[in-house]
Amino acid sequence: MWFGWIEFDLLLGEVHSLKEKRAVVRPILAELRRRFEVSAAETSNQDLHRRAGLAAGLVATDAAQLVKVLDAVERLIAQRPEVELLSARRRMHSSEDQ
Repeated sequence: MWFGWIEFDLLLGEVHSLKEKRAVVRPILAELRRRFEVSAAETSNQDLHRRAGLAAGLVATDAAQLVKVLDAVERLIAQRPEVELLSARRRMHSSEDQ
């Protein structure tokens, strides 16, 4: 069994309030959950209106499947016109890891 997650640091476009930020972030998280069946959440920068830290995580039977999904999640985030992807960090672990 493999488990992994990916974290994103995003710069939001024309967002001037936390309410506008939620209007951008919520649909992204919902799309990640729906399309890739991952757990997804805003994990940092909740009090900043132009920055967002998002993360997605999943469990897979093998490393190849995990990499495939994490790559697709990263592509989706990078292609969103309303956000600029500043960085992406990922971690993967096997149940066999010590």
